[in-house]
Amino acid sequence: MRCNLIPSRFKVIRDNEACVSCRICVRECSYGVHSYDEEKKTLKADSTKCVDCQRCVSYCPTGALSIVLNKNTFRPNAEWSCDSLKEIYRQSESGGVLLSSMGSPVKSIPRYFDRILLNASQVTNPSIDPLREPMETKVFIGSRPERIERDERGRIKDNLPPHLELDTPILFSAMSYGAISLNVHKALAMAAKELGTYWNTGEGGLHEDLYKYGDNTIVQVASGRFGVHSRYLSAGAAVEIKIGQGAKPGIGGHLTGAKIIGDVSRTRMVPSGMDAISPAPHHDIYSIEDLRQLVSSIKEATGYLKPVIVKVAAVHNIAPIASGIARSGADIISIDGFRGGTGASPVRIRDNVGIPIEVALASVDQRLREEHIRDRVSIIASGGIHNSADVAKAIALGADAVSIGTAALIALGCHLCASCHTGKCSWGIATQEEELTKRLDPEKGAERLVNLVHAWTREIQEIMGGMGINSIEALRGNRLALRGVDLNEKELQVLGIRYAGE
Repeated sequence: MRCNLIPSRFKVIRDNEACVSCRICVRECSYGVHSYDEEKKTLKADSTKCVDCQRCVSYCPTGALSIVLNKNTFRPNAEWSCDSLKEIYRQSESGGVLLSSMGSPVKSIPRYFDRILLNASQVTNPSIDPLREPMETKVFIGSRPERIERDERGRIKDNLPPHLELDTPILFSAMSYGAISLNVHKALAMAAKELGTYWNTGEGGLHEDLYKYGDNTIVQVASGRFGVHSRYLSAGAAVEIKIGQGAKPGIGGHLTGAKIIGDVSRTRMVPSGMDAISPAPHHDIYSIEDLRQLVSSIKEATGYLKPVIVKVAAVHNIAPIASGIARSGADIISIDGFRGGTGASPVRIRDNVGIPIEVALASVDQRLREEHIRDRVSIIASGGIHNSADVAKAIALGADAVSIGTAALIALGCHLCASCHTGKCSWGIATQEEELTKRLDPEKGAERLVNLVHAWTREIQEIMGGMGINSIEALRGNRLALRGVDLNEKELQVLGIRYAGE
């Protein structure tokens, strides 16, 4: 008998009195946890396969199922946690790199958004009622001219470079076709169009069915150049050069051959069944001068009609990096923080490399202002945006807009089981298996995304009204409206905010 050193993380509990043996759990579980014993005429569960995606619990008609953490524990040790032991057991058996999905769950690194408070108006500066007075949530992102120019009649010249116009300061983050299903891309595209914002293709190209949403699409160019061709570059409203992402700074991407099938293969222009590997560096970018050349090439290829975004991970020297990007001719910098999600990342990279978006954002905004080049670029922040208050705080720290990825997937039904890399997503999100992808209705998904962003936008208006301001522009970089709690002097200094009560 094989010795299993790693007990199951979760335990499936079935109330046999409530269970009617309908076998819905067997059909709904894509991980093979539930099975029906024909001889004994009973259902059983293999808890070792459970990832706690909650699909079976959600669909059980009698509420007979529940999933709990396995209470079995190793002998307590002050130096070695249970998770550390399990990881060593796993690697000693497989000899492989530990992979996981979604953002980092590390608790020891603070989520600074939770330690920042927003100011509110009282007597001397009255608040604004958003129900009765206009609140401007529309933003324009892109490079701004250094000065206003007028013609001989004194009229302002329209010398504004190509911009993106958003009805709300919220975009949908880059998630590639292949890592997520086509139905997710459809839902994101439809929602972006209705909301007057943008979704991002990620590095997997753009499916033929989605070219009609080009006016609300940001197309991405990554190191692997998957799905990149002239029509693709011209299809979107903007082009993003992906250099890094928050969940895995400094390393490339890897989509397994099991997901490179059918339309994914054709869209990515990768042979069916072959792994799609994005190398860590762009092999034509080794300096800011090289980046400038790629930015110029993309602008030339698109007739100088589309803004170019450069996406980087939040790392320790992010301020000088952003300064270089601003001087490269890019119109927008997208910064992805330490808490950013992903379909697959080495656990050690995800949990130990990079810095939180809050401190990166404040550092970049301050550096660009000191160098008098802040208006050369707009800043999009991502990685750890959980709610509308986070959006407001990110903008006050210096962002022009934010992008959400994990929050959008949760709105579509994701339960954060962190098993995207297996390709067996029970909710039809991070999978290419036809029977599973059918579980996500793109129209209903789009409706949920629209509801989420409308709710957040409404809350942002309420927040701004309470602060006595009536536009996103008045909030941008307004760190005087922020106060910190449970932060030390150095943290307050980097964030550029005062302590609560000052």
